[in-house]
Amino acid sequence: MSWLTKLGVATSRPAAFVVFLAYGSCWLVLGNGLDWHSFATLATWGMTLLIQRSEHRDTQAIHAKLDELLRAVGNADDDLMDVDKKDAEEVERERAHVQAS
Repeated sequence: MSWLTKLGVATSRPAAFVVFLAYGSCWLVLGNGLDWHSFATLATWGMTLLIQRSEHRDTQAIHAKLDELLRAVGNADDDLMDVDKKDAEEVERERAHVQAS
């Protein structure tokens, strides 16, 4: 898994929210307080984490369903079971290969 994928997975973990709250608290106490720029930055960062968490959950649910379908179909290609562990570019190549056949 590339570093960018690892970073995306890490930001969907609950620990990312703890870091966000700690950073926001430090910003309020040690920084400029809660002016409009600070509030907008923290709100944007918080919403980004919420969206990332929701998308990660949805993706994991889809993968679980697809894994079950691949397991249930006897003549499915087992190589596709691990496609979610590859980089985005490799996944695109796998999709093109599947669509071509």
